[in-house]
Amino acid sequence: MNKELLIDFLNSLLPPYHQISNLTFRNPDTLGLSVSERRAIFDIFCESEKKESFIIEMQKAEQLNFKDRSVYYAARPIVNQGLQGDWDYKLKAVYFIVILDFLYDKDPNTESFLIR
Repeated sequence: MNKELLIDFLNSLLPPYHQISNLTFRNPDTLGLSVSERRAIFDIFCESEKKESFIIEMQKAEQLNFKDRSVYYAARPIVNQGLQGDWDYKLKAVYFIVILDFLYDKDPNTESFLIR
């Protein structure tokens, strides 16, 4: 609803040398690469003037597979940068920002992440 507030919020998270002056909102519904592949629906999906992607997710309820779903979501704009033919493989940044209404941290005794 308020593009300027979103830009201010993102700029507060980014280092001073990487501030955003403008964003373009993109379609939050990303289809799978094939009919059988799962799609991804982002809460907010936008792109900077440098073609960097910003995915903002808000999660109120705890989910068992939240880490894996986050990686899957963040990978979508990376995969979509692939070009056919001669390509230099230089990828634009993808930022995945999550606002949670629960505590999420790594269990020091395992390689898994816990949601408390």
